Amino acid sequence: MKSLPDTVPTEQAAFTGGASGYLRKVAAIVGKDIATEIRTKEMISAMFVFSLLIIFIFNFAFDLRAENMQTLAPGVLWVAIAFAGMLGLSRSFILERDRGVLDGLLLAPVDRSAIYFGKMIGNVLFISIVEIFILPVFVVLFNQSLTSLPLLIGVVILGTIGLAGVGTLFSAMAVHTRAREVMLPIMLFPVIVPLMLAAVRLTVAILDGTPFADVSHWLALLVAFDVIFVTASYILFDFVVEE
Repeated sequence: MKSLPDTVPTEQAAFTGGASGYLRKVAAIVGKDIATEIRTKEMISAMFVFSLLIIFIFNFAFDLRAENMQTLAPGVLWVAIAFAGMLGLSRSFILERDRGVLDGLLLAPVDRSAIYFGKMIGNVLFISIVEIFILPVFVVLFNQSLTSLPLLIGVVILGTIGLAGVGTLFSAMAVHTRAREVMLPIMLFPVIVPLMLAAVRLTVAILDGTPFADVSHWLALLVAFDVIFVTASYILFDFVVEE
């Protein structure tokens, strides 16, 4: 009877140590990606320039051909985010694959899910950094009100999590193919249609001042997409990287 108080703290300590160790491994992978990006500055700069060009080109084109840019602005924003995110996701595993780092990660004594979450969090950070710069440009060029910016940021964050969550899985899958730059958008775009539809609808509602009750189902769809596809990607990642 006296051994029970001794074993319970031991098991709790083991659980706590395992959880903290897992988080340290995830943080190490995120830190590696951040350090690589700080050294090369390839991914964020390319994503930023690409998204900025999309917003500028569409702005000038719609200014000439559309009478009401308000109806077109949400689509432009999410096209820029989706294509810039695609550019970053396509580079997510290419460097590791080409330099042999991916093999080292797979041989390391770490759960494969830690690799997934580390890469996913890194992709969320890189896409979010680009969004921090393009959102003010979008607001200025499309004459949007600053009062809607906080709600818009919340929708953008939810959309970015879903995009990076499923995109990380498909990026790991596409890196093993020869036409990896082409395969990723072919596989990813059909899957993220619900995410893009919900994000655009919510953005339209925010910019137009639509009551939340009228668009709550779109928010539920966006949150459900994030939860379902991030969970599915977490489960399937181990099988994908074994190829």
